[in-house]
Amino acid sequence: MKDSTKYAVFGAGSWATAIAKMLCENQTEIGWYMRSKPVKEHILKEQHNPSYLSSVEFNTEQLKLSNDINEIAKYADVLIFVIPSAFIYSELQKLTINISNKIVVSAVKGIVPETGLLVGEHFHNAYNIPFENIAVIAGPCHAEEVALERLSYLTISCADAQKAKMIAQNLSSDYIKTKISDDIIGTEYAVMLKNIYAIAAGIAHGLGYGDNFQSVLMSNAIREMKRFIKKMHKMKRNINNSAYLGDLLVTGYSVFSRNRMFGNMIGKGYTVKSAQMEMNMVAEGYYAAKSAFLLNKNNVKKTQLPIINAVYSILYENKDPKKVFKKLTDKLD
Repeated sequence: MKDSTKYAVFGAGSWATAIAKMLCENQTEIGWYMRSKPVKEHILKEQHNPSYLSSVEFNTEQLKLSNDINEIAKYADVLIFVIPSAFIYSELQKLTINISNKIVVSAVKGIVPETGLLVGEHFHNAYNIPFENIAVIAGPCHAEEVALERLSYLTISCADAQKAKMIAQNLSSDYIKTKISDDIIGTEYAVMLKNIYAIAAGIAHGLGYGDNFQSVLMSNAIREMKRFIKKMHKMKRNINNSAYLGDLLVTGYSVFSRNRMFGNMIGKGYTVKSAQMEMNMVAEGYYAAKSAFLLNKNNVKKTQLPIINAVYSILYENKDPKKVFKKLTDKLD
């Protein structure tokens, strides 16, 4: 790819805003698609996103903003999708242009509910994107710390190492360090699973469990993650690398974690609906819990997933969190 490669972000949440900020450190112009016309007009007038990371100021001369997904998809060579998994299918239905020659990057933290596929797999099947043109952005990296320009780390996974390096370079800055990986499927599953475990950590906190139990929960979570990913895509990987363990830890422990916050409310007695209404951000782990549970249930060779099963039973079967976690404590070591 040439240095003139054009990048675009699809989505207007906190992580999309953070990625737009990273790209603006290296690009003279980026495309940015958002569904909301008022948000677009606010950014053009006030130079910041009104709803997310409002402290981040943009030079609007660097932004090609549009409410037309096809305009931005046509404009850019590298399309970075940061639309919540629950809504990405319906948003992609608006695409009418051929994007099979584009590089597609998933910064979506979940599975496409309508198809049960990883985002990369969905793009391959539905839009004929070659697997070597699909990449995944993994953490550990919270949007809020990007806004504060605190040192953060990203892993860019792609089957084509040169494309991974190119994307990584364009996201790098003084406060963003990047590395590349060829485990695109494993990192995409890890990005999904860590949100479920963060909900579990939040539920535990809401129920009054302390740091000692939290450490045991996270220790078991990384081993459960390893079993799940190995079952779905067997290859040599170090589960202790930052894209897996690091991202799990920051999502499970950080005060910025929306999934931990969501779980904490559930542990304190909120219903799923009331917790979702109180949050102004999507907790991806809610949708991921159902996807992971069903993937394992429908797999010929099932694996032991006590934490995922516990979260699923609380969120989708209306089981009492206190009773579920009491049983869970006997399954952890």
